[in-house]
Formats: sequence, C-alpha cells, structure tokens
Amino acid sequence: MAKYLLLKHYRGAPAPANDVPMDQWTPEEISAHIKFMQDFAARLEQTGEFVDAQALAPEGSWVRYDGEGRPPVTDGPFAETKDLIAGWMIIDVDRYERAVELAGELSAAPGAGGKPIHEWLELRPFMAEPPTITE
Repeated sequence: MAKYLLLKHYRGAPAPANDVPMDQWTPEEISAHIKFMQDFAARLEQTGEFVDAQALAPEGSWVRYDGEGRPPVTDGPFAETKDLIAGWMIIDVDRYERAVELAGELSAAPGAGGKPIHEWLELRPFMAEPPTITE
C-alpha cells in the first residue's frame, strides 16, 4: 500500500468546469458538497483506503524562527498565492492508478447548481523513505 495526499486548492490550479466560488453557493449546495465528501470518505473507510481528511479555513499566518531566545516572526493573513490549500484527503491504496481513479472521482463533487465541479486536485505521493545522503 502507498499513501497519497489529495490537495484541494482555493486557487492556483486551472479553472474547473463549474467555476463558482463556494462563498457564492447556496446552503443546500454546500450541504450537498459536504455530504458527497463524507460519503466518499465513508466508502473508502470500508475498503481500508481512507486515512484522513480535513478542510482548512482560508485565513492563517506565516510563522518563522527568528533566532535563539527571540519570539517567532509572524506575518499574515496569507499572501495571495496559488499554494493556498483548502483541504486535503489522505488515501492508502495499492497502486498509483487507484489513486488517480479516486482523485478523479473526488473531482466530481457537486458545486453550484448541484453540478460536478470538475476541480483539479493535486495528487502527491508520500515519500516511502527519506532520501539517503552519501558523501
């Protein structure tokens, strides 16, 4: 089994077919989208392929180390960037093709008008083991 991270982006990927921002959806459309995600995760729990899923709020802060004995430096909210992550799902599957199949299915979550979003999801494998450093 190999773990993959399915990343949902607020922006940055190519525009999906149903490109209506979630803040413009009706409460019913949001509920349908969330139910789709929950049902998808529940089905993968039954097959042993589900690991975790979380949605993230759009606001946050950048934090970095600023030296020994000094408080961390913060900056926020996040800058306009293509890397702003809306949420993720971690799956554990037996092959890459299965990860692609599930990502494609998840991309069909309903959005505005109850129609599939066809959103782009970033599919990233977990590293199997840390790289070896040789001299």
